[in-house]
Amino acid sequence: MSRIATLSPLAVLVASCLSNVVYADDQTEVIEVQGQKINQHTDLSTDKQLSDQGVDFSAAGGVSALPILNGMMSDRVKVLVDGADISSACANEMNPPLSYVSGSQIHAVNVVAGISPVSMGGDNIAGVISVDTINPQFSSSNGLSWQQGYLSAGFKTGSDTKTVAAGAELSSKHFSLKYDGAYEDANSYDDGDGNKVLDTLYRAQNHALTAAYKDDKQQFAIKLTRQYIPFQGFPNQYMDMTDNSSYGVNTQYLRHFASGDLEARVTWHGVHHKMGFFTDEKSGAMPMNTKGNDYSYQLHWTQPLSKTTTLKLGQEYYLFRLDDTWPAISGSMMMGPDDYININNGKRQRIAAFAELNQQLSEAWNLNYGLRFENVHTDAGEVQGYGSMMMAADTTAAAEFNASDRSKTDNLVDVTVLASYQIDAQQQLQFGLARKNRAPNLYERYSWGQTTMATTMIGWNGDGNGYVGDINLKPETAYTASAKYQYQASDGSWQASISPFYTKVHDFIDANVIGTFNSGDYDSDTRNILQFANVDATLYGADAKAAVVLADSNGFGQWQLAGKVSYTHGERDDSNTPLYQIMPLSGTLALSQQWGAAKNSIQWQWSDKKDRVDPNRLENQTAGYGLLNLRSEWDLKPVTLTFAVDNLLDRNYDLPLGGVSIAQYDKDDSQGFEQLKGEGRSLSINARYAF
Repeated sequence: MSRIATLSPLAVLVASCLSNVVYADDQTEVIEVQGQKINQHTDLSTDKQLSDQGVDFSAAGGVSALPILNGMMSDRVKVLVDGADISSACANEMNPPLSYVSGSQIHAVNVVAGISPVSMGGDNIAGVISVDTINPQFSSSNGLSWQQGYLSAGFKTGSDTKTVAAGAELSSKHFSLKYDGAYEDANSYDDGDGNKVLDTLYRAQNHALTAAYKDDKQQFAIKLTRQYIPFQGFPNQYMDMTDNSSYGVNTQYLRHFASGDLEARVTWHGVHHKMGFFTDEKSGAMPMNTKGNDYSYQLHWTQPLSKTTTLKLGQEYYLFRLDDTWPAISGSMMMGPDDYININNGKRQRIAAFAELNQQLSEAWNLNYGLRFENVHTDAGEVQGYGSMMMAADTTAAAEFNASDRSKTDNLVDVTVLASYQIDAQQQLQFGLARKNRAPNLYERYSWGQTTMATTMIGWNGDGNGYVGDINLKPETAYTASAKYQYQASDGSWQASISPFYTKVHDFIDANVIGTFNSGDYDSDTRNILQFANVDATLYGADAKAAVVLADSNGFGQWQLAGKVSYTHGERDDSNTPLYQIMPLSGTLALSQQWGAAKNSIQWQWSDKKDRVDPNRLENQTAGYGLLNLRSEWDLKPVTLTFAVDNLLDRNYDLPLGGVSIAQYDKDDSQGFEQLKGEGRSLSINARYAF
């Protein structure tokens, strides 16, 4: 069964100051503070699980959508997988951190928008998404014995998606061994008019093996991961993924002393990534190869100073190495005779330290505050163009790039203050202030090409434009104020909350137009060439939620009505023009029933029209829409059956955060760059057998 608890930044701060198991002399106390406890073998995808917690997504490949929090996407959102900070090793961010996790492997998810505690990680201004899959279970037996296993299979119409997952766990008093694996294969889906949305097909498999040991004072776990994606279509990019092979090692050590707790983590993640073309739904010929490696360690010490005060200290190190080369094509007049070196020996190193204090001032007041310092150093080696006369502008740009000072160092200081006041048994007020920073990533700083072909290979916005980097970019600095008021009836029959935020960002990394290009026959085919640039920006918005129990009886079960409304506004301060990919006013309204072994729900998902769009990126306006979704689950132990219908009325609609369909443009450029369509009616069924 899924268990959902309200998770505020304050709750996460409290959790970060307390280990799961605290040893004091010979006494053992188990403390659990969680955000959302996931049904580990759920049929829901990672994106769906996070969407249920208020995360929006910018469309990309089938398993590579980019999360958005408080109107900000990409690297502005820190995504941690089992505490590891995984970098995207791709000029189009086709392999973001969440793409390495399948829904069946997730144990728990924490989403903290805006003001996240300094102990959860720096180098972000929008918030933190923490996904946990390491959850070793130990038994009372002296020898390894079977504990649990599962097999699941599912099918989804519309895209003919087939999913298979399996897992097994053995454990003893001191040892635990667990395996999780998942495979997914999908064709391109159909929109609400029954037309194929080109280049949305993909195939992916994930494997994870976790071993753990514990005794009375310590616990050690090591997780080995392997992912293979042989292909993944990206309808809103000029290229597709033709191979993504990765391996990872994540080691965690917990040691409990009478005076405090030590938590240590050492991780490595390596990926070989290729882009090109693999389907006639979007044809072409251009190979691009990327190799990336993440190395990191984190040392955290939790020290109780008194019964009401806890101090947490940390020191962390992160190193990302990147090589991005576009091999020459034999006989090509443009892409040759030399290999195009986009990023050579790219380096992004972060050294961080933090201190975080949690104080229970009284029964009503709780205060948390933290300070984090990071030194971020980036560098890259010399580059070269294809050497073609047709790409002479890139030859000149490479020479200028090589002659420049590419070694850059940024010092980031994050400060967070959060307070919680329990007004009475039913009401709580939370509020916070933060200064947070993010340094430019390697592609924002070191993408140097100037020609149309080179610039259109850079960018993760799905807008069809081209991008050029800027070595002298400054870090983003965000000042955020947020609050939350929540009320829960004394009998638990209803609850409501509202969470406003306001963020002022200095040196926000946006983009300015430096040129245009037209690869078609119509004026509507024109796109912009943009250069990453620092500007000031303002974002604000609010989430409002409410839920009420309508009925609770033995004859018909419990009925609940729940709704949510979200609004975000973002704009550049210099021109008052909208920021890119801001979700319009949107929300959900769901009627659910839990009756014995059955859970049923009907959900209305809606979005207002999107008429505030980014003129620099030529962003499309979209019309408002409403979707009706059904879901039923029967827990017939040991078998669980799930049936769902998304977009029941087969509504044809544009994705407000979908970007443009480059795949459709390649087939027919007469309509220009049309917005990417959402999926039409889709039926899915999943069966899971636990043993």
